[in-house]
Amino acid sequence: MYVYSLMLQRAGGIVCATYGNFVGGKTHEIVVARGKNLDLLRPDDSVLTRAQPFPQGSPRDIGKSGCRRIVPGQFLAVDPKGRAVMVSACEKQKLVYVLNRDATARLTISSPLEAHKSNTVTYSVVGVDCGFDNPIFASIELDYSESDLDPTGQAAADAQKHLTFYELDLGLNHVSRKWSEPVDNGANLLVTVPGGGDGPSGDLVCAENFVIYKNQGHPDVRAVIPRRADLPAERGVLVVSAATHRQKSMFFFLLQTQYGDIFKVTLEHEGDRVIELKIKYFDTIPVTTSLSVLKTGFLVAASEFGNHALYQFQAIGEAEDIEASSATLMETEEGFQPVFFQPHGLKNLGSSFNTLDFMTRLLGEVSDSGFLDTTPSLSVSLLGDDSLMQVHPNGIRHIREDGRINE
Repeated sequence: MYVYSLMLQRAGGIVCATYGNFVGGKTHEIVVARGKNLDLLRPDDSVLTRAQPFPQGSPRDIGKSGCRRIVPGQFLAVDPKGRAVMVSACEKQKLVYVLNRDATARLTISSPLEAHKSNTVTYSVVGVDCGFDNPIFASIELDYSESDLDPTGQAAADAQKHLTFYELDLGLNHVSRKWSEPVDNGANLLVTVPGGGDGPSGDLVCAENFVIYKNQGHPDVRAVIPRRADLPAERGVLVVSAATHRQKSMFFFLLQTQYGDIFKVTLEHEGDRVIELKIKYFDTIPVTTSLSVLKTGFLVAASEFGNHALYQFQAIGEAEDIEASSATLMETEEGFQPVFFQPHGLKNLGSSFNTLDFMTRLLGEVSDSGFLDTTPSLSVSLLGDDSLMQVHPNGIRHIREDGRINE
């Protein structure tokens, strides 16, 4: 017996999304990854439409034995200046490719440079904004080499996550481990902090209940993530997606937790020194796998479940609201003092669904719709000739545009 699998529809779930200008003309576009497909999307006045597919440039075969934990591809990080890219597996393997352009301005990709480390699990990888210095990539890693050798399980319990910097020497064409430091064992996500004259550089380490600023040679700056007032004390708060908004004179971050709450994170800094880290409640939307902020004032939310959404900024969260700060961080005998907030409806983000709130007084029941209202409807669909189809437990009803009904 043979089993044949045929996909009737393309994948709708978005694994990752990023914002940029990909076809020229100073357009604002979003690239989304849907399983094995890359889609190029462009926002217009009302909806998000599919623009055009990507042409294949320089393909590279990374693994030939399927999706495995040591095959690079699970994590992808790009140098903010576009000079290199790191492709990492869940475990052990990391490859770095140098990006260049030939005489015809066509993108070329070098042979891979290895940055492997055995017995190491990777949780997150990002590019560090270090200006035009050698490209640096940051990674949250956990070394389990001692855990495999300890049958008691104590070594596994004592295993410590580390934040590791990998430096690509463009002159020597070599990748090396530049710096490594222990981080909170609840760390799960990295966010790049602008640098190179636009900010202090470094990374935000998102951990359970905390956001920590870290950089080489810089003391940690930590702030608690505000939590809902009705959230049980034993349940933690984890950041699942993040987006960065940059302008010439300022920047801020939007972090979303597993409960859908979005927080605005700002850094107060003097040159390369971060003085204070602030976290303020922003809005609540469905949980996303990826967030992207467009310079035109839109937020693209790739939902983990359900329909994806495009929101427009009504404000940037400057109003007085609950705020957690590294300057007011208080440590008690039971740990750091939490900060509580109460979720509210959309204030800083606008959605087309909000217009329904103002139309309720104009809505009324239609008595001559043609639908059979004495039985439950299993499905109702609009057909191509502007007719309607109602499926109910006892049959199918076809309602034509002129009101004629066929059972």
